[in-house]
Amino acid sequence: MSKSPDEPTREIVGLFAAINRRYTQETEAAAATHDLTPLQAKALLAAEGPVPTRRIADRLHAEPSNVTVIIDRLESRGLVERSPDPGDRRVKRVAATTAGRTVAADLRARMPFAAEPLARLTPQQRETLRELLQLVLEA
Repeated sequence: MSKSPDEPTREIVGLFAAINRRYTQETEAAAATHDLTPLQAKALLAAEGPVPTRRIADRLHAEPSNVTVIIDRLESRGLVERSPDPGDRRVKRVAATTAGRTVAADLRARMPFAAEPLARLTPQQRETLRELLQLVLEA
């Protein structure tokens, strides 16, 4: 017989869901104003400086092959451009164009919670929360 979660656990799980919902709704609304998907918006934000595609994939928690399709769409709209990495010609770097940086700035302005969801926490509270979440993840 499994034990049902206690009240604080149910509340915490509910808070995770509410935070995720708020983040998702804000991201979707901001992206939609520029006719972007939320993943395209996140990729654009991750590509403001020249970065390897792999770093964008890491930020999106996605496979690099899936990110390639997202970058293709952003590139076709003139929001990012690719260039070879000077240190390793096999690696492609992605950087926002001037138009892409303008869109990225507007996305950030429209996403205050998503951009800084832990703004109300002190550095110590953030560190404690990180440690606690890591413990939960490792369970």
